[in-house]
This record gives sequence, C-alpha cells and structure tokens, in this order.
Amino acid sequence: MSQPLVSSRPVVRTASLVHAKEDRHFVTALARGLDVLSAFRSRDRTLGNQELARRCGLPKSTISRLTYTLTKHGYLEHAQDANGHAGYRLGSAVLALGSAMLARMDMRQLARPLMQDLADSSQAMVSLGIRDRLSMIYVENCRSESALTLSLDVGSRIPLASTAMGRAYLCGCSDNEREALLERIRVQDEKAWPKTREVLELALTHYRDHGCCASFGDWQKDVNAIAAAFRPAGGRSVMVVNCGGPGFNLSPQFLMAEVRPQLVALVRRLQNASGETF
Repeated sequence: MSQPLVSSRPVVRTASLVHAKEDRHFVTALARGLDVLSAFRSRDRTLGNQELARRCGLPKSTISRLTYTLTKHGYLEHAQDANGHAGYRLGSAVLALGSAMLARMDMRQLARPLMQDLADSSQAMVSLGIRDRLSMIYVENCRSESALTLSLDVGSRIPLASTAMGRAYLCGCSDNEREALLERIRVQDEKAWPKTREVLELALTHYRDHGCCASFGDWQKDVNAIAAAFRPAGGRSVMVVNCGGPGFNLSPQFLMAEVRPQLVALVRRLQNASGETF
C-alpha cells in the first residue's frame, strides 16, 4: 500500500515563507528584489511597475525603489513596449548569471543526444527541467523535425502541480521538500487545494507503479505529456525529463505504451551516469 503524499505531521516551511521577524538571517529586501526578477516570463517583452507590483504582491512604491536599484546594477533595463509605454526588461547582468549556471550544467550535454533520439522516435518534444519555486524551468529542449510540437523553449516556465514535469519533480524529491512545496501550493490556492491534493496523491501512486507521471489535458486541454525524475550524481538537485506535445498527435495510450519504456530507460541512464562526468 502506497504512503500518502502528505504526512499528518506539521509541514516545515521553506525560507521563502518565513517572515523576517521569524528568521533573523532572512534579508527581506534582497528577497523582494529577487521576486521582481523572477516575475519576468519568457513571453514578457517589458513590464511596468504596476504589473510588477501585481505579480509580486507588493506596493507600487516599494516596486519603484526595487526597480530603480536593480536598474542601477544592470539587472533591469529601461525599455518601451510596442505601444510606447515605458517599462523594464531583464538586463545583461541577469544573462551573465544564467549563462554561468548553464555553462556548469554538464547534464545538458550528456542528456541532449539521448533526448534527441527520444524526440525523433516519439515525434514529440523532449525537455530537461529544474525547479524554481513553484515552477519548472526548461534548461534543454529537443524536437523532432517532422512533428508539430509545443512552442516552449529553454527558459520557459510551467507550473509545478498541473504538469507532468512538475508532478514528477514532486515525486522524485525528498519527503521534507515535497511537504514544504505542497504547503506552498496549498497556500497559493486554498480553494483548489482539495482537488489538487487528490490529483497529486494519484500522481505519486502512478509514479510508483509506472516510473513516470502524466498530465493528459490537465495543464492545457490539448497537451499530453509524461515525465520522469532523477537525481544526478554528485548530490545535485532533482532534474526531470519530460516528453509531450499536442494531444491529437500524442495520445495517452501511445505515451504510456510506446514512449514510457524509452523515457524510463533514458532517465535510468542519466541517473547511473558516472560522477566523473560532473
């Protein structure tokens, strides 16, 4: 009998949920600045202070001071949208940080040829992702040249609870991390939590039975995907390989019967890769 996804013992909150008064080491101003940078999505050309205030849940006056400081340090740049409205876009300092991280992520080079083989055989998009807060971020993508696939690219974010990649991460991480993340998901949407918890309980059972998680129209009604998690050698954080695409091209039956064995084998190879590679 499978263990419940969420235990009955109290959840330990992560640092992002701890108020500064409860943790003297927590720097609220720094956290808020990082929240501003994290508010940008790959589809955003520019964001103004008002939209940033809405996304971050902070007063506009606070956002104005943060964007001013981030601009001075090169993490934001002044820009205008297509209608001539003033705003901000991510600056070169952010690009430098991201490039430095990707350069160290040797797993991308190791995984890419295996991912491309799976993309070609499945006629799907195969992605490698890592977690950031309550999202998964694509760090590598492979597509089949002869198939219609999703328009997502490296740097794209997808939600944790409703996607195959996010669910696989929740199944692959430690119990303590999972409990903390589930508490954050609950707080984010109390009304939807009972249904969300039920779906995630089923996802854990599915992962134990089949070695992968699935999302068949749950995230977007016309998108199907399966995903499996692994922890790279050297104690690195959990990563996830996702295989998905338009539902008319990738049925649940095809993904589970034909693609799942290949996905599980791919993840097993990455899991067992020599630590010397990293």
